[in-house]
Amino acid sequence: MSQWRERVRRSAYDAVVVGAGPNGLAAALTIAATGRSVLVLEAADTPGGGARTAELTLPGFRHDVCSAIHPLAVGSPFFRGLALTPAEVEWIHSPLVVAHPLDDGTAGELHRDVAATARGLGADGPAWQHLFGPLAADWEAMAPDLLSPLLRMPRHPFKMLRFARHAALSARGLAESAFTTPRGQALFAGLAAHSILPLEKAFTASFGLVLGTTGHALGWPLPRGGSGTIAEALVGRLAARDVEIVTGARVERLEDLPASEMLLLDVTPRQLLALTGGALRGRYRRRLESYRYGPGVFKLDAALDGPIPWRAEACARAATVHVGGTLAEIAESEAAAWEGRVSERPFVLVAQSSLFDPTRAPRGQHTLWAYCHVPNGCTVDRTDAVLAQIERFAPGLRARILKVATRDPAAMEAYDANYVGGDINGGAQDVSQLFARPAWRIDPYATPLPGVSLCSSSTPPGGGVHGMCGHLAARSALGRAKGEKAGRA
Repeated sequence: MSQWRERVRRSAYDAVVVGAGPNGLAAALTIAATGRSVLVLEAADTPGGGARTAELTLPGFRHDVCSAIHPLAVGSPFFRGLALTPAEVEWIHSPLVVAHPLDDGTAGELHRDVAATARGLGADGPAWQHLFGPLAADWEAMAPDLLSPLLRMPRHPFKMLRFARHAALSARGLAESAFTTPRGQALFAGLAAHSILPLEKAFTASFGLVLGTTGHALGWPLPRGGSGTIAEALVGRLAARDVEIVTGARVERLEDLPASEMLLLDVTPRQLLALTGGALRGRYRRRLESYRYGPGVFKLDAALDGPIPWRAEACARAATVHVGGTLAEIAESEAAAWEGRVSERPFVLVAQSSLFDPTRAPRGQHTLWAYCHVPNGCTVDRTDAVLAQIERFAPGLRARILKVATRDPAAMEAYDANYVGGDINGGAQDVSQLFARPAWRIDPYATPLPGVSLCSSSTPPGGGVHGMCGHLAARSALGRAKGEKAGRA
């Protein structure tokens, strides 16, 4: 019997949640809000999953271990329903949402205001306004549909049809058909590259549309003190409901768990198969066995003795900077990661939180948070490639580095078992796994095992700190539990 069992207060619970990442915590909160008893088990020493902050380089430099910028944490129905107070999480918005530097010393600028963004894009301004103006206006109505299983009837079918008309396209196809300037095309490509897919694939435009729309409708904020404050806020809410959280509790078999009516697993299909042994059979098992993981990430954090010396002034006004050059360069980088190659000029996502949050570094000094996409399980050290790509647009960067810390895909998976091969999305989000996540089922959260649900980013709506996978899985589990009780009555 696992040693953590000695630290569990009860022999039975209404619900047990395995995994205390944002989705596991969201599932626990959703169930606890109904007055039921909940136990959360976490393998690591602290809750948080992808929302943790730590001194990874030097004392006083606080780096976000995984996620850093959080448009969906302020825009998802789950977090909106929580209504976290500034005392719990204080959101900071940089003057620009995103900057995208180019070799001519200028940068594409994503502003909260659609019209301001359009003005900065010159000839592509009207097209940007036409594409994003209606979407930004409709975000509040569309968010519950966009952040839910896509196989269900949407609440706002006409708005979603208008979104789908462009969303079903490839990102490259939409960028090249809608925009004519390198700046407009690159700005959209950087947004779409968060898909971690080749930009020629169908539906990759949807990622650019959603992230651009959230930038206009919500901004892309960062939490004062680091992403760990998000997890701390969720843990605080759970403590107020007397939810028991046990850390250092690695679950290896479902048989080791206390009895419960509902079991929710914040794990990916690979771990689900391991936990259940041979209990899952037939088509569902075969689908889990064939579930595909996408490219991994190579993560770099640096302590700096000053701000990043961007050539383009706009970059100093944005917490998020997309470093990748032109549409063609970004497309090549993303295709390389998908095809098992490393790109000489990788697309690099940069966050410079300390420019806007002085709690992140000693006075006058700064943090650099960056990662690029690499083949799943890649062992190639990308430190020089990442720094060279940033220094291309910020000459003199290396001279400001005090210390660097990196994590390759293997280290990412060692940090969190859900990051299989360094895949931070819980599985590739291409067409089939965008709609069938992790399998083609009316209820994607329910497994064939009675009372057992999947609540990780391997379920809809996928990766990101939004809590919706856990929240929706918990609602599904509560509904099934209620139905089973009614059936027995």
